[in-house]
Amino acid sequence: MTPQGRTASPAAALLRLSRTRPQAPAEERCDLCAAPLGDEHPHVVNLESRGLMCSCRACYLLFTDEAADLRFRAVPERFLSFGGAVLDARTWDELQIPVGLAFLFHNSALGRTIAFYPGPAGATESELPLEAWQSATERHPELTTPRPDVEALLVRRAEDGANSCHLVPIDVCYELVGTLRSVWRGFDGGREAHAAMDAFFARVGGRSRPYTGDGAP
Repeated sequence: MTPQGRTASPAAALLRLSRTRPQAPAEERCDLCAAPLGDEHPHVVNLESRGLMCSCRACYLLFTDEAADLRFRAVPERFLSFGGAVLDARTWDELQIPVGLAFLFHNSALGRTIAFYPGPAGATESELPLEAWQSATERHPELTTPRPDVEALLVRRAEDGANSCHLVPIDVCYELVGTLRSVWRGFDGGREAHAAMDAFFARVGGRSRPYTGDGAP
């Protein structure tokens, strides 16, 4: 009975039910045109805000011209693998990378290469010593292969000295950051974080082709 002593109508009951029912998750949409997106979709980088934006394929293709002076830049989809000598112990120490995992990319707004270290709070930014980076690229020109802002060098230094280095799309790096943040435990991440890194690098390795120096996309 209602407060007035009358039975609620079926329509009123349905309205009350609709107000209390959990809402379905919002459909993900393109940040540029609001078109619906699937689970797998490309990304573009906003060069002014440094933000990563979800994109439909049509919008993505508008920003693939690397020579164009545009606000947005499409994130390429290439994966390359480099030999461990690219980041040997000497180079690693000179770059003052304090942890065993980092991704490096050229920030065109700053005009220099910077590094990020994944961890429990997300990604920590660190500027590489400029002279050390220049010295490293002179010894290993491969380090300059990633396209500014949209590609990165993803590097990992194993305890046995077997380093791995891949060129990956920048969104892949932020995917790794998010994964590690969700499973990180303790000081060094714990067993689950290390297992996640192993699985992640296995997938990256499976998608990568060896770097040949031909500059192919």
